[in-house]
Amino acid sequence: FFLPLYSHESTRGNEMKLPHRRKLVSAFSFISTSPTSHSFRHHNFVHPIASPRRTSTTKNKTSILVKMSESNQNYNNNTNNGQETIEAQRAKGGFRYVEDVAPGLKLDMELKTIHHTSLSDIQEVQVIDSYFGKTLVTDGKTQSAEHDEFVYHESLVHPALFWSALLSGTASSSPSSSPSSSLRHPPGTAPKSVFIGGGGELATAREVLRHSTISRLVMVDIDPQVIDVCKRFLPEWGGQAVLDHPKFQLVVGDAHKYLMETKETFDVIIMDISDPIEAGPGIALYTQEFYRRAKELLSKPNGVFVTQAGSADFVPHPHAFPEVGRENGDGDASRETTCFAPIMNTLATVFDHAVPYSCPVASFGEDWGFVMA
Repeated sequence: FFLPLYSHESTRGNEMKLPHRRKLVSAFSFISTSPTSHSFRHHNFVHPIASPRRTSTTKNKTSILVKMSESNQNYNNNTNNGQETIEAQRAKGGFRYVEDVAPGLKLDMELKTIHHTSLSDIQEVQVIDSYFGKTLVTDGKTQSAEHDEFVYHESLVHPALFWSALLSGTASSSPSSSPSSSLRHPPGTAPKSVFIGGGGELATAREVLRHSTISRLVMVDIDPQVIDVCKRFLPEWGGQAVLDHPKFQLVVGDAHKYLMETKETFDVIIMDISDPIEAGPGIALYTQEFYRRAKELLSKPNGVFVTQAGSADFVPHPHAFPEVGRENGDGDASRETTCFAPIMNTLATVFDHAVPYSCPVASFGEDWGFVMA
């Protein structure tokens, strides 16, 4: 089924105005994936697999590729009596942005502008303008694009916050009638406190702050340079309006360490983080031990945990490469190319419910998965 969620342009009363947003309805496809559809192979952690988006190993890293079209080299001066337009010649010699989606599958599009490129202590950070508008790229992977960043961030945030309200018995029966209002709940009701792990683009925080019940929002991100770059080049994502919001607290640091040490509880915990890869820094945020700690920090009875869960695998990678895994008998482990099902299965061992859902994100080149618990 599809759950319609609404986002609006600003908040009311004394709330600081967030960046202008289009009025639109996002549909979230809730999929009924059986926890047994993918085997849970490790006792204490999800199967460590490099998912095609949001993080990459150095070995497989795909940087921005800027290349001249080969057709430019073969340009025929006699074409159209030598009167081709400037636009036609520019198209022939255009710059391209190429990104791996899966083995043998790439996104290839026009690269219009490189607004920023730098190296932080953690990753390469770039802001470009491509087919999908302004785009944040880290380590050669698209993180969000102007065309559809709202799809990803609304999908991550609003189902969890409304579920928390429903669990507390206080959800509003209908969305606000005013397009300029925040997402309304009865005064003084849940959810009130929210934690975001990651979220350096500030768009996840932007969506949380649209809810009228929020009284405290803590965001912990490890890379301050991403936050600074997004504030400067992508203010529509949230920018200074989020950073200056009186309910918002930014902590630059390790989200895992913060949650392991904090005594504070939250109504909703949102993990907007890198995918789990073997030996990668983000894998500690996908273990049973971490999920148990998150469960301890959730308010009762309305606490909700949600995490991004990588590619929802709308392209069946094993079908495209049936020979993969044959060298190892049935090769089941080798054929597992996404972390979506393993994350859901791991959460299901800790929480009473683990609800997977997905949405199409065009700039990612595939459907993207999330899991609530």
